[in-house]
Amino acid sequence: MRTLQDTIESQNKTIEGLREELKKSNENMEFLIKKLYGRKTEKTSAIDGQLVISDISLGLFNEAEKEADLSVLEPVPFEEPVKRTRKGYKRKDLFKDLPQQDHVYKLDKSQQICPIDGDNLSVVGKKFLRSEIKYVPAEISIVNIYQETYECRTCKKENRPGVFNPYMPEPVLQHSYATASSVAWTMYQKFVQSVPLYRQEKDWKQMGFPLSRATLSNWIIKTSEEWLTPVVEKLREELLKETYLHADETPVQVFNEEGKKNTTKSYMWVYSTSTNSERGIRIFKYATGRAGDNAKDFLKGFDGYLHTDAYSGYGKVKDIHHCLCWAHVRRYFTDALPKDMKSPEATLPATGVAYCNQLFDWERELKTLTTEERKRMRLEKEKPVLDAFWSWVESSIQKVLPKFNIGKALQYALNHKDKLQTYLEDGNCVISNNIAENSIKPFTVGRKNWQFCGSPEGANASACVYSLVETAKANGLNPYKYLEFLLTRLPGSNFKTSPNMLNLMMPWDELIQTTCKAE
Repeated sequence: MRTLQDTIESQNKTIEGLREELKKSNENMEFLIKKLYGRKTEKTSAIDGQLVISDISLGLFNEAEKEADLSVLEPVPFEEPVKRTRKGYKRKDLFKDLPQQDHVYKLDKSQQICPIDGDNLSVVGKKFLRSEIKYVPAEISIVNIYQETYECRTCKKENRPGVFNPYMPEPVLQHSYATASSVAWTMYQKFVQSVPLYRQEKDWKQMGFPLSRATLSNWIIKTSEEWLTPVVEKLREELLKETYLHADETPVQVFNEEGKKNTTKSYMWVYSTSTNSERGIRIFKYATGRAGDNAKDFLKGFDGYLHTDAYSGYGKVKDIHHCLCWAHVRRYFTDALPKDMKSPEATLPATGVAYCNQLFDWERELKTLTTEERKRMRLEKEKPVLDAFWSWVESSIQKVLPKFNIGKALQYALNHKDKLQTYLEDGNCVISNNIAENSIKPFTVGRKNWQFCGSPEGANASACVYSLVETAKANGLNPYKYLEFLLTRLPGSNFKTSPNMLNLMMPWDELIQTTCKAE
């Protein structure tokens, strides 16, 4: 009987273990299906913190919605009636900056006769029917450049040098058809619109000028090395003068790296100024690996606040204040949410999301305050939320299995408790690293199309151009116009002997702001 009881107990333990494994497998399967086919947004506004968290009294954050009186808003008068096609859409505003032409349909002279009595018809007016968009495809033209030569006849008679030539701008690349506009457009297509070079090659062929993708690649690499890299280095100098920075990294496949297989991962790092900075700077840096020494070397001399995710490699950056991202904490709890939000398994992850949402709600409330006021209000309003959150985490982690998603979420938060609260030290710190993630997102989107970099030189060129493109966006510039401006001004300039000239190439320069401003 004892042997039989031992066998039954052993079988019960086995069955219970298998149930846990099955439950974990189902959770992983639902998680992967949600990641593959579900919505990609991380918005969790449907989970209201006050509705889920019932054991603390922190108040709701919807005063603005409750007190708003829409009747106070007065309609803006227009000079003439405007036809509205949908809410918030006005054709008058849409068309105001576009060139317009009128196309009037008329009767032929032979048709301007009344079919009833044969008299000539007279024009009495015209009726507006509709507006249409006319698209004119791009056209390519060849510009043959000549330089006139002048001479002084008097100097010639007296055997003095008297031959003069007008100023000639330097080409973007020697012995090449490339121009500032064509190279800037190639860069814009690849690094802003995510159009890989093999597709651009087809476009050039259809327009009547066959350019190989190898030529387009050389344009990007050579112009980046000769003209654009010094601008990025200057931007890096300005970046390191800031007090608040963000960093992130993402893998990229690079071929022909010395001593590495083509299947080995390399990384693209991004460093960004914070949302409160007067100057938006985004610097991309290619590295052969993910070692924390890459961030340590890049940020040498920086001693301010660094916002990142919880990757341990950033721990090698010394003498800084390290802030971790609450969006990552919320993401862990969001990933732990089951498919059925009404099930008991949804209680813990929904509570975690609700705590995070309350912090983000307060951040929106405090956004317009001064630095000191924001710090004071954070300690007054957010610190109680944090204290309640940590108390809840410490009690809840004892009730869950560590290998389940909710166990991982709770452990993640608990492991990084101190650095998740660093933002309370300074009112200019923020609670998420979203600015760095949003900056690196265009790279990840482009990577899906062009998939890899053909060489380390190509990866460095990509980092260079992405830096200029994203920095241009952050300063309200049109990326194409900014690239064209740089490739027009830098060739033939003396920026190597006069480094201060690069100050005029910064995206916040007054001339660049006027010339390259996004519409």
